[in-house]
Amino acid sequence: MSTLVFLEHHGSNITKPSLGVLSKAASLDPDTSGIIIGSGVSGLAAEAARYGAARVFIADDARLEAPLPQARVDVIAGLVALHGFGNVLFGASVLASDIAGGLAARLDAGLNWDLADLAVEGDTLVGKRSALGDTVLVDVGWSAEPRLGLIRAGSFEPAETPGAGAVEQVAVALEDFSVKAQMVEQAHEEQTGPSIEEADILVAGGRGLGSPEAFKELEGLAALLGGAVASTRAVVDSGWYPYQTQVGQTGKTVAPKLYIACGISGAIQHKVGMQSSQIIVSINKDPNAAIFDFSDLSVVGDLHAVISKLTALVAERKG
Repeated sequence: MSTLVFLEHHGSNITKPSLGVLSKAASLDPDTSGIIIGSGVSGLAAEAARYGAARVFIADDARLEAPLPQARVDVIAGLVALHGFGNVLFGASVLASDIAGGLAARLDAGLNWDLADLAVEGDTLVGKRSALGDTVLVDVGWSAEPRLGLIRAGSFEPAETPGAGAVEQVAVALEDFSVKAQMVEQAHEEQTGPSIEEADILVAGGRGLGSPEAFKELEGLAALLGGAVASTRAVVDSGWYPYQTQVGQTGKTVAPKLYIACGISGAIQHKVGMQSSQIIVSINKDPNAAIFDFSDLSVVGDLHAVISKLTALVAERKG
C-alpha cells in the first residue's frame, strides 16, 4: 500500500486538517508521502516530516502561486502516474475538494468523500463514513486504484511522529488549459484569533443565548482563553453569527481540547460536529438538555451569570 497526502498550506504553515490526515495515514502506512504545491514552499518540508511524512514532494513554481485547483490536479496526476500511489488523501477544504474532484475525473478513479476515519484491512484501505444522520459509521471501499479519499475536517488531530522526510523536487508540467484561469483577487477573512478548525479552545453559543448581542460575552471569554467562538445552525439561520463559525452536520467538524457549549440543546446534527472534542463543558438552564448526556462537565444554571463569573475568574488568574 502506498499513500500520498495533499498538504494544503496557508501562508507559511500547512493546514491543521492536512497534518491530521498525514498523521493518520502515517500511522497506517509508515511509507506515506506528502505533496506540497505552490511558490516558495520548499521551507514547509520540515513541518511535513515532523508529522510522519517519509518522503516530501515539493512542486515549487511561480505558476502555482495562486491557489487554483486545475494546475494542482496536473501535478498530482503526474506524481501518481510516476510513482503508482495506491491511495491519495485530502483534508477537506474548498480547494482540496476541487482538486479531489478534478483528479478523480482525470484518472477515472473513485472518490469517497466526507470520510470520518480510515483503517487498513489486509493491504487495502477502508474508509469510514457517517450514515443514518451520523448515528453510525459504515465501511466504504474502492473498486480500483488509485483510491481517492476526502477526509472530513477535524476528524484527525495532528500528532508529531517524525518521518524520514526525504525531500524530492517535482518537475512541474502543466496542461495548456490549466493556465487559462487567472486569479484577479484573493480576499482574506478578517479575524483576530484562530479559526474554529485551528483553535484548541472553542466557546460555542446556541439559541439559548437569547440574542445575537449575547455573543459579545462569548467573544470576551474566548479572547481570554486564546480560543475562538463557534455557533449552531439555528444561530446561523437566524442571522445571529456568521456561517463560517457553524459546527455540525451542515457546518464544520471540530476537535478542540476544550469545547464550552453555552445554551446549546445538543441536537444530533450539532453533536456530530463536536463530539471528538477532548473535554466538553455544557452550560444550560434545562437540566434535561440532551447535550448533558455526552458532556464531561454539566452546569445547570443561567448561562449569562455563569459566563460572567467564568470570564472574571479567567481574567483574575491571568492577572
